[in-house]
Amino acid sequence: MRAIAAITVLSALPLLSMAADKKPAPDKDGPEKLSWEDRVELTRGLMAEYGTVKVLLPRSRKALEFNSDGTYDKKQWSETAKESGPAARSGDLVQVTKITLERDRIVFEINGGFKGGRKWYQGVQVGVNNGQSVPISNSDSNAPGGTSLALLFHKPLEPIKATEVKKMLAPVLDFEKHTVTEVYSESLPPEVQQAIKEKRAREGMNHEQVVMAMGRPDLHSRETKDGMELEDWVFGHAPGKITFVTFNGDKVIKVKEAYAGLGTQVADPVVK
Repeated sequence: MRAIAAITVLSALPLLSMAADKKPAPDKDGPEKLSWEDRVELTRGLMAEYGTVKVLLPRSRKALEFNSDGTYDKKQWSETAKESGPAARSGDLVQVTKITLERDRIVFEINGGFKGGRKWYQGVQVGVNNGQSVPISNSDSNAPGGTSLALLFHKPLEPIKATEVKKMLAPVLDFEKHTVTEVYSESLPPEVQQAIKEKRAREGMNHEQVVMAMGRPDLHSRETKDGMELEDWVFGHAPGKITFVTFNGDKVIKVKEAYAGLGTQVADPVVK
């Protein structure tokens, strides 16, 4: 028995020697830099988070590539949107539904990915026994579809906080609690933004922008003049300042302010 054991050991020595000579190939990217705790922190901080879209997000089977320095191929995104349609537009609220941590990137599934998005039953309500209506789905997203986004670091992932990742995505996704109106306002020309802040109308605005600045009109009327379809919005009551906003189509062509007395007589326009 001892002789057999000795023969077995001796016959195994060449195999052990060969195995020792075969060293594992070095990893050109270096060792893994994310610990288990780092992965947990990232996943917890990003999973199921809601964000407001700041640019058009295309539906895409392949994850849309977005660099950690805030740049991306706008032309490629535009072509993808033409092929597959939009997953979400500026101002839409979306949700991160899955996080995948890869060696040099973080992949975000948005609204369930390419096959996700709003279903026919979202927004539908049903009656219950007490006569009240409740929604079938409690999803808060108002985006039409889903997609995926890859945040590229171009190097092995290093320990990083979820808050830092959100800041990197800020050009396309805003995870701060902003209203859709605020996001839309930020996309407008500076002079229009200023007018909205000052709660006044200016020439060139459209109906929606005037409402954002001044609210709904107290009175409005329509007329056809010189072949133009004009619409007048009136803000204010007598006695006090009255603002007249005239639209041609969807564009403001004239803004006039005047003061009206108790007898609803309008004084001369205020000179500014």
